[in-house]
Amino acid sequence: MFANWLRENKIAAGILTVLRLYLGYSWFTAGLGKLTSGGFDASGFLKGAIANPVKGPDGAMVYSWYVEFLKGFALPNVDIFNVVVPVGETLIGLGLLLGCLTTAAMFFGLVMNFSFFLAGTVSHNPTDILLGFIILTAGYNAGRIGLDRWVVPFIRKTVFKNSEPVKSNA
Repeated sequence: MFANWLRENKIAAGILTVLRLYLGYSWFTAGLGKLTSGGFDASGFLKGAIANPVKGPDGAMVYSWYVEFLKGFALPNVDIFNVVVPVGETLIGLGLLLGCLTTAAMFFGLVMNFSFFLAGTVSHNPTDILLGFIILTAGYNAGRIGLDRWVVPFIRKTVFKNSEPVKSNA
């Protein structure tokens, strides 16, 4: 019932716009700050997350698989992450601010939020994750008051014009 209200109600679209603009501004300013600071370097963050992983009450590492990912993939490829993180944050912010490809932007925003969270950064990530899931659940309605009003129908008409609906044999 709540999901239907989020997805279909015009009042919900207005509330979602406020949430979307709040998160969009946060993402955009974070990314732009990294892009304009003269050189973002994620290596310190990655080394800190590896050296001080999230631990449970018993003192054991909780997300050892993620620490291994950071050690084995992220840190050796930090140059890629030095580009992907600030550009990704900026694009997520633009998508949310403009209401353009809102669900895709929010999905990738949640991926980044969870990545930061798994690395041990709490900060405002829990709030952003909660708001992000509300926006993601709302789908198209979250970008109705934005460019999605025109972009989504255009994509459906042009990209998916030859695809036939799946027929059920039931």
